[in-house]
Amino acid sequence: MPGSTTLLSEAADAVLLSFKQHSSQKQDVGAVEALQEFWQMKKSRGLSFSRSAEVEYEFVPSPDHVYVAYVTLPGGSCFGNFETCTTKEQAKQNAAKLALMNSVLSEHPNNKVTAESSKKMLAEATKPFQSKLGIGHNKALKTFSEILHSHSGDSVLQFQEAMTVFQLLHWNGSLKAMRERNCTREEVIQHYSNRTIDSDLRDQMSLDWVARDERTPGIILQELKLAESELDTARNSGKELRFFKEKLEVLSLAQTQTREREIAFDP
Repeated sequence: MPGSTTLLSEAADAVLLSFKQHSSQKQDVGAVEALQEFWQMKKSRGLSFSRSAEVEYEFVPSPDHVYVAYVTLPGGSCFGNFETCTTKEQAKQNAAKLALMNSVLSEHPNNKVTAESSKKMLAEATKPFQSKLGIGHNKALKTFSEILHSHSGDSVLQFQEAMTVFQLLHWNGSLKAMRERNCTREEVIQHYSNRTIDSDLRDQMSLDWVARDERTPGIILQELKLAESELDTARNSGKELRFFKEKLEVLSLAQTQTREREIAFDP
């Protein structure tokens, strides 16, 4: 019986083949070119993006001549190579193929945010926090349910940015802090809706972790190792990676800031 990686690869290959048949480019177009064409078509139709309108690639050094590539889409969603790749180009094509499959499928009417799909998204988005939420879990679920409802009719990728903001601020303890200030659910939702993931948000969250590390020395390193493991597991499973990648970036920034403070105060 084929493994999950094989099935995912076959599905991504099928979408790429189908896209090639309708492509304006030559038939031997690769996944990278096909993905670029897909998002150029969306841009030409007047679709606006909350971040860069370009498809962006990032490569991470890896031991033993194994390459890791990440592709971030104009809407903010991020995917990585889910297969073991021995060259940078192979990793880039593999990540692009997965991103193309998700981009194409996200446009299908059956993949719009609905009441049924909301339940699955709700479970997926809050899964990383279930063991830590305690009595706040139900409140978090209700808040996220209302955020989902406000995005009814959007594609899954369009909704992804709002979901990632929710996950990041939840992970960072921002929701708990707002509850402690007696903020209403409507105020919380308004707060999430107006936030975008940018350098200012990352800086704010990293400073929160620097403060936590001062109270509990070593917590940044502990969370950093966990985040690296989660990102690897999610990438190998072919999942959308924005939350995991942003979390790792915030913690890496916090670790750098902690080291800089230690150097500055070292007699």
